[in-house]
Amino acid sequence: MRLKSRKYIVVLGSLMSGLGKGILTASIAKLLQSKGLKISPIKFDGYLNVDCGTMNPFRHGEVFVLDDGTECDMDFGTYERFLNIDLVGRNSITGGKLFRNIIEKERKGGFLGRDVQIVPHLTDEIKSWVKKVGEEQDSDVVIIEVGGTVGDLENGYFLEAMRQFANEEKVLFIQLTFVPSLSEGELKTKPTQHANKLIQSMGIQPKIIVCRQDEPLTREAREKISMFCNVPAANVFDDPMIDTIYELPMVLEKQKMTELLLSELEIAEKEEDMKQWKSLVEKIRNPKKEITVAITGKYTAVKDAYVSIKEALVHAGASNSAKVNIKWVETSEIDDGKASAKELLQGCEGIIVPGGYGSRGTGGKMACIKYARENKMPFLGLCYGLQMAVIEWARNCAGMEKAHTTEIDPATPFPVIDFLPEQRGVKDKGANQRLGAWECRLKKGTRAHAAYGTENISERHRHRYEVNNDFVGKLSESGLVISGTSPDGNIVEVIEWPEGWGVGTQAHPELKSRLERPAPLFVDFVKACLDRKK
Repeated sequence: MRLKSRKYIVVLGSLMSGLGKGILTASIAKLLQSKGLKISPIKFDGYLNVDCGTMNPFRHGEVFVLDDGTECDMDFGTYERFLNIDLVGRNSITGGKLFRNIIEKERKGGFLGRDVQIVPHLTDEIKSWVKKVGEEQDSDVVIIEVGGTVGDLENGYFLEAMRQFANEEKVLFIQLTFVPSLSEGELKTKPTQHANKLIQSMGIQPKIIVCRQDEPLTREAREKISMFCNVPAANVFDDPMIDTIYELPMVLEKQKMTELLLSELEIAEKEEDMKQWKSLVEKIRNPKKEITVAITGKYTAVKDAYVSIKEALVHAGASNSAKVNIKWVETSEIDDGKASAKELLQGCEGIIVPGGYGSRGTGGKMACIKYARENKMPFLGLCYGLQMAVIEWARNCAGMEKAHTTEIDPATPFPVIDFLPEQRGVKDKGANQRLGAWECRLKKGTRAHAAYGTENISERHRHRYEVNNDFVGKLSESGLVISGTSPDGNIVEVIEWPEGWGVGTQAHPELKSRLERPAPLFVDFVKACLDRKK
């Protein structure tokens, strides 16, 4: 910690969700980090789930996994990608965690006979949690994103806690609002005014207002927001449409937000250092080459379900000075006889089969993997993608025609993919998979080893099934390369085709990819796709 006293920033929403509070929070944190400050981001989600582990990606988007195994909101991926740091479960506050803590304390007699209430007991729990994160992580600034919209029942008690907190600590409130335009040049500020009045009615006065809109904020709109929302016009900022989310810190910095943040938080100015970031963003905006990669997913209708893969491709593309276009492939079309793998993969230089669960579209995924293998198209399988690749190989190259995973066919004569031993007998669904960062030992001379440049690696995982060790010998004899295992050799972590660029990993390397530190497998995969296009 560089500062004598810790500072806090609270980022609030307005009347609608989906405006990009997570990206704004990460961008503000990046600006402060560039000044040499240590930042701890916290996200509050009001739902009563303890974590995101059992949520459907169709409803909630991607479940992001931290090193310690915490399953959390996808905004944590944004924080890590912008700040190039590894977060822990304490950075995620949910309504479920808070109420569980309060009830457990009450059962242990922790409230000395008091009737337990939202105020002060729950609000005190929130304030204590926020303070402890700052202390444990020795941070200069703790930046808290409040999930949901202003006026939600789910986050009302958290906003009350932040109101109280502002009387005890140095807290800066920032509100992100939406400024729609019904016709060109006609920006409507009423939604911002109403959202601001609503948050003021809760005893909170935002000092900075950031306006999300499709066209630049006019002087008239800025002055109107300034007058009705009790902030200087210089404290009203543009959050416009941009080419890449990684550009937002520079957009805000150009509007002098960094200076304002330091002034409001009473932090001495320090020389800026965002040269590397700006250079990488420039590579994204001005690529020299271009490729198209197919992603064969189960949740392709909701692109947020694969946001980490999309961003990992952006990072790997920047590393290779290339733009990576994504073609979303719904593999159930193959199962339904509407299209062939060749038709769906036409115009693509490579294919990624991501993680997932269940049987829908699996036949189509294996058909795509088979097409890629036979045509030497670069292939990257992630988690379930590795398992599909093993099944495809077993059926078509190892003489096990009816090979399958017991997740789909418990009676298969060749269960090449089976339950992890420790998963047998587990009945609860929450937080009991093989989660978080696990070590892997790579075999020298393999593509995986060449990509990472080292023998020992660590990647994040989220799975219940694995390659069945009873069939590893037969798979290897038929030519499949087992290029990575757990340190004890009991779990197959990485497989490769003997010819062409085809790699499957039981891990999710996309979860640790950063713009400043791209995932090695993705970088090598993109390079292979570029080589194929030559």
